[in-house]
Amino acid sequence: MRLIVDTSDKQVTVTKVSEEKTDQNGRQRTERNTGRPMWSTQVFVLDNDGGEILTITTAGEKPNVKVGQPVTVSDLEALPWATNGRSGVAFRAAELKASAPAAVKSA
Repeated sequence: MRLIVDTSDKQVTVTKVSEEKTDQNGRQRTERNTGRPMWSTQVFVLDNDGGEILTITTAGEKPNVKVGQPVTVSDLEALPWATNGRSGVAFRAAELKASAPAAVKSA
């Protein structure tokens, strides 16, 4: 079962430039089936309930995004994991791309 996160009503902003996703030896990880290079991008996700920092993994070309830039996230998937008594949720997206800034609502 895929756990897809709907980001259509959320503001997503880049908080750290995209970096190579590396293994324990410092080598860039690649996608198993395709061999495409993997990238990690930190973003801030804001909605009516508050905000949260996420690190999103993508594969292929390095996302062409900058710190402070609003982005659109395509097919964001939540991937629960557990290893050696630790657990968490990883996030993976098909694509991160620059979007137009959200309009500010006046009071």
